Amino acid sequence: MTSLNRRKARGLARRWTGAGLVRGISLAALIAASQLGLAVRADAQGVIQSQEHDFRLEVLTDRLSYPWAMAFLPDGAALVTERGGALRLWRDGDLDDRPINGVPEVWASGQGGLLDVLVHPDFDQTGWIYLSLSHPDGWGRAHTRVVRAVFDREAHALRDVTVIVDALPPGRGGRHFGSRLAIGGDGMLYITTGERGDRPRAQDLTDLAGKVLRLRPDGTIPADNPFVGRDDARPEVFAYGTRNGQGMDVHPETGAVWFHEHGPRGGDELNIVRAGVNYGWPVITYGMNYNGTPMGEGTHKPGMEQPVHYWDPSIAPSGMAIYDGDAFPNWRGDIFVGALKFQLIARLEMDGDRVVREERLLEHSLGRIRALEVGPDGALYILTDAADGRLARLMPAR
Repeated sequence: MTSLNRRKARGLARRWTGAGLVRGISLAALIAASQLGLAVRADAQGVIQSQEHDFRLEVLTDRLSYPWAMAFLPDGAALVTERGGALRLWRDGDLDDRPINGVPEVWASGQGGLLDVLVHPDFDQTGWIYLSLSHPDGWGRAHTRVVRAVFDREAHALRDVTVIVDALPPGRGGRHFGSRLAIGGDGMLYITTGERGDRPRAQDLTDLAGKVLRLRPDGTIPADNPFVGRDDARPEVFAYGTRNGQGMDVHPETGAVWFHEHGPRGGDELNIVRAGVNYGWPVITYGMNYNGTPMGEGTHKPGMEQPVHYWDPSIAPSGMAIYDGDAFPNWRGDIFVGALKFQLIARLEMDGDRVVREERLLEHSLGRIRALEVGPDGALYILTDAADGRLARLMPAR
């Protein structure tokens, strides 16, 4: 969910925060968390300490099956994707057991399936949501697809499903679909695509894999995309040389689009999306081959962008949120990154476009962190990647 969405949703959320969704979190919540097998380190009042804000952890449900993303609707409800292909609705403090009808077919294999969900900033007028997914070609291959649909609340279904883009050609195997979505400060739709485990595709401008794509919300191509009019490039491409971007958000003040991506063995990167930029994969990287041998041509090369920040060893980042809420004022502008491998949330304290400090929260407490979202109540919402996937949130200790 972009910061534009959040600001709209947050204004409406004040109407329903008193209706039961935002509840006080007490020691009982931490006892419940303990019963769910969480290694929560909290004091007797259920408070978890951190550098800028002490907080409490509330586990809202553990009834999700490998959730991948969530996005808030203007009334405070939220859509949640499950990788197996179900789209779920969280509302009034509970998870609706009925999957939403009309979701397109997905190729649920390996890292593939139903992936990101995004609510259009003008949802109240359009009803539009976007889904990214791995789409089968019928021959054992799949590619990243993005669709737009109208979410009909009364019918509990999607209608008018329209394909926005197919990141062709398809590839074999279940790796690297990318698939994060955001609407930038310029009103354009940004999409990350993985290189499907086929490294050279990231440098091939005629191929939509391993890229950041930029489209109008209706799927048409903006005339100012950097490769429009070139015979040797696809016009949807905005930036390239990426491996597998699974986190993206929009800065609430600048409107800039930030994203992170998985490195191999080390070299996970945080970057700002810039027009025409080559982020270097697989030519340059701060990682190495999984057998420990060097990869590519080193860490630098003229014409290839350096990351704003990188992790070595790899934390396996997935999900990202730039905090712009009111509940944690000292966190405003910080970038929160979920980690699958190290099972933590990395809080990156920023000075402009520079990371000045990293704090690691909830390490090995919740499990593999798949997604992060700032809710309309200012809480930081968390999805965990598991068969009994959890929706949880951080609330200030008051």
